[in-house]
Amino acid sequence: MKERIAIVDGVRTPFCKAGTSLARVQADDLGAFIVKELMSRTGFPPAKIDELIFGNVGSPAHAANIARVVALKAGLAQDLIAYSVHRNCASGMESITTAANKILSGNANVILAGGTESMSNYPLLFGDKMTALFGKLMRAKTLGQKLSAMSSFRPSFLKPKITVMMGLTDPVCGLNMGQTAEVLAREFAISREKQDEFALNSHLKAAQAKDLLATEIAPFPVPPGYQKIIDTDNSVRPDQSLEALSKLRPYFDRVNGTVTAANACPLTDGAGAVLLMKESQAKEMGLDVLGYLKEYAYAGLEPNRMGLGPVYATSKVLDKAGMKMSDIGLVEMNEAFAAQIIANLRAFESDAFAKKYLTKDKALGEIDLTKFNIYGGAIAIGHPVGVTGTRLVLSLLKQMKREKVQTGLATLCIGGGQGAALILESE
Repeated sequence: MKERIAIVDGVRTPFCKAGTSLARVQADDLGAFIVKELMSRTGFPPAKIDELIFGNVGSPAHAANIARVVALKAGLAQDLIAYSVHRNCASGMESITTAANKILSGNANVILAGGTESMSNYPLLFGDKMTALFGKLMRAKTLGQKLSAMSSFRPSFLKPKITVMMGLTDPVCGLNMGQTAEVLAREFAISREKQDEFALNSHLKAAQAKDLLATEIAPFPVPPGYQKIIDTDNSVRPDQSLEALSKLRPYFDRVNGTVTAANACPLTDGAGAVLLMKESQAKEMGLDVLGYLKEYAYAGLEPNRMGLGPVYATSKVLDKAGMKMSDIGLVEMNEAFAAQIIANLRAFESDAFAKKYLTKDKALGEIDLTKFNIYGGAIAIGHPVGVTGTRLVLSLLKQMKREKVQTGLATLCIGGGQGAALILESE
């Protein structure tokens, strides 16, 4: 990149397990809330914002081009342009890197980027037979025709299609995301015990960092009464134990599997946003900047091994930036599954993996676990798929500033067989 992109500030909602505190809040309302909160916190003049770009995966039917709906509901000007981006789990990152490209190309000066997701409100769909029956009823003009159409009805027609499961299943390899984690668990010989141990540590770190994570979060008043305020991520379990984790049965391969609901991230609701501009503009305006985007890269790989996206994308971004892993002070990697994280950690330090898959002579380098996901990760905090990329960037920059670390790596795997990696810098 010819100039660093300043990430002036950012904020997110609490992340809440689907079906809990934020279940009655639609994705566009979550997004509008967090945009209003960011504008209030920064005091940045709305008239100086050129565009809003938001990531979203489960696009709600009532809010096509959800970014535009978010912008208008947030009270931004009607002539402010807005559009939505979708790169599965990296949608929140895609909004940031797309914004960076537009700013660097001169097509915008200041952009609001972020993501929003309400996995609670992913709909159930009727199957083909029930849909066809509705079609016949709509075309029927007489009572006889309507009765004839209804006579074909069977109770089995009411069996719904669960869109969240459809969305989490890759249509090419035929595996859902949990099954791809099982693939990596077998490939890297990762035991159930190692996965549970990692999940436990994620919860313990997030619980210990509760007050630090709170600096990222805008407390959210819960409808309909708006008397209850949610100000923490509600899936973090400070009382989690290995004993409790060991009692859960494998969820995605019930016969020979090792991946459970508890050593995987939960379905989650939430939203987040950041304010972006060129470094030079931020300095001209005298803004106190949270940090900078130095470089980014996306990578592709086999869909059934999608969890290894971080090591592939990090290999590319280090080359682009002319850096080594030893130059990285802190790492935030999305915890889709404990098996996926452990597989990446092993791949990062494997010469054999680097030679076979990354066309490199030696490994990218071992990741120091004292510098890795230091506040826990998505297994504890949650993974609202359109937002997580935004959270990784926001949380990492706050960590870097607090720990006085100059360079960090934010990376995640992407359903469908991709990876994303961003190199961030702090003054």
